[in-house]
Amino acid sequence: MTHPLLIDTETLQQSLGQPGLVILDVRGRAAYEFGGHIPGAVHSTWHEYSDPKAVPKGLLDPDRARLEQKIRALGISQDSEVVIYSNPFDNWGDEGRMFWMLEYFGHTKLRILDGGWVKWVQEKRPFEHGCVTPKPGTFTVKPVAAVIANKDALKQLVKQPHPGTVILDARSLEEYLGKEVSGIPRPGHIPAAIHLAWTGFLQPNATLKDLVVITESLADKGLTPDQEVICYCTGGVRSAWLYFVLKLAGYGKVRNYPGSWWEWSRDFACPVEKDAKGLQHILNVDPQVRPS
Repeated sequence: MTHPLLIDTETLQQSLGQPGLVILDVRGRAAYEFGGHIPGAVHSTWHEYSDPKAVPKGLLDPDRARLEQKIRALGISQDSEVVIYSNPFDNWGDEGRMFWMLEYFGHTKLRILDGGWVKWVQEKRPFEHGCVTPKPGTFTVKPVAAVIANKDALKQLVKQPHPGTVILDARSLEEYLGKEVSGIPRPGHIPAAIHLAWTGFLQPNATLKDLVVITESLADKGLTPDQEVICYCTGGVRSAWLYFVLKLAGYGKVRNYPGSWWEWSRDFACPVEKDAKGLQHILNVDPQVRPS
C-alpha cells in the first residue's frame, strides 16, 4: 500500500544512511542484537516509556525530562524522519504503540515500515548485528492532548449517550465478552464498546491490506470517518495499532487509551459489561455442566 504514513522496503533501503533518518526497531532486545536488524537501526520498546510507579503497565511516564532523555538517546530530533518497524507476526502491535506514543509526544514525521522485518528478510535485504549508538538528538516533548484518552474522561463519557463518539475494544472476542484473564481484576468490556480485534488487517507477507478492504471492514462495524473514536485493549498496545489503522483509513479524530483494561478493571467505580451467554457460545461451554 502507498500511504504517507507507510514506507515500503525498497524505498527504505534506498534511504539508508541519509542524514536525519532514524530507523527504530521495536522488537525485543535479543532479536535486535543477535537476530539481526536493518543497518543503522536503533532499538527501543514501548515499555521504556511507561510510568515506573503505576501498576497498570500501559500508563505513560509523567516525567517529561526522563522521556526526552530516552528519545534523544535514539538520535531523534524534531525534524528527524522516523521509520518504525517490528515483526508484525510476533508482537501485539508494538510498532503502532511506538507510532502513537511519538505522535502524542509531539513528533510529526513518523512512518511505519510496511511488512516490517518479515518482508525485509523475505526479500534478502541487508542487515547487521549488534547495537547502534547514534549521536543524541534534541527532541522536545510537546504532548498532543487530542490523541490520548484517560480514565476519568472516559468514565464521564459512558454515563450518558455519546452518538458522536465510538469506543472500540481491540482485544480478542473472548476478552471482550468476559473471559477471565490472569492478573486482571474484572473481566468484560467498557459499556457500549464495539469489538474490533486488532488482528485481521495484514496480508500473508505482513504488509497491510488494501485501503479499500480496510475501509470496508471499518464500515461493516458502523464506523464513519467523521466520528470521534477511542481505542482501548489491555494496556494500550493492541489499541494503538488499531489507532494507526484508523489513521491510515482517514479517521481524523482518534484517541488511544493507554491505561486500558489494566487500569479500568482496577477501578470499581468504572462500569463493566459482560456477555456470559456469548462467551459460552464461542467457547462451546454448556452452562448446565459444572466442572468437578
